[in-house]
Amino acid sequence: MFLPISAVVQDAFPSIPGAGVVSVCALIFTVASFWWINARQGRLKSWEPHSFAAIVHAHIARLRLPLVLHNTGAKPIVVQDLRLTFPDEPASHLPLLWVSSPSRLQPGTEDEPKLPAGFAVAGREAQQLLIEFEAPFSGFSAEPRDYKVQIQARFGHRNGWCTLLTFTLRGANIIDPDQYTVYSNAPLELTKEDRRKADAALLDLLDEREGPSPSAERKRRDSPNDGGGTDTNLQ
Repeated sequence: MFLPISAVVQDAFPSIPGAGVVSVCALIFTVASFWWINARQGRLKSWEPHSFAAIVHAHIARLRLPLVLHNTGAKPIVVQDLRLTFPDEPASHLPLLWVSSPSRLQPGTEDEPKLPAGFAVAGREAQQLLIEFEAPFSGFSAEPRDYKVQIQARFGHRNGWCTLLTFTLRGANIIDPDQYTVYSNAPLELTKEDRRKADAALLDLLDEREGPSPSAERKRRDSPNDGGGTDTNLQ
């Protein structure tokens, strides 16, 4: 059972008269309210994006995400840097670094390069940002499965990298990894045609990484010429 503040103060300082107890309680309430409204350090919250843009080549991986950041406290929070990691993947999956802050989600020739720069999220306010992450030879190959992804941040008031958001990136929705375009991140079932395109694109990407197999190269050398006739030198 909790006692009123006035009773606690009266028990601690029995010699203080009733009016003094009320004044002390009012002072405590005023100081606490001022701290809560003007000086409380909150945390930065974010949510899983509904869509993303991606391109995954043999030598580069690039993801563009729309992020909403909300500061739950009163003091501004300074974001110095961001990166994207794959916590459940092998160490060969390198983090994707923050390389740009584009003005729209759909990539295109009209994109104006905007280099990363620190920014502040004011107290009890929210910002919507587009963040582009990229890394060469990252190990991310956009297999048709779900990936656990973390957005990590470096804040002005804390040391080291802090986890800002953990969400599921649905790699199965990337049906054409060579095309830098927008995909839904919703857990939707792909049609058979989309699945066929995704599987074909994935096979092409793997072939590009690994090169032609010895059996395929031998089959190519043993195949007849383009004219459909036989090679006279092999009679």
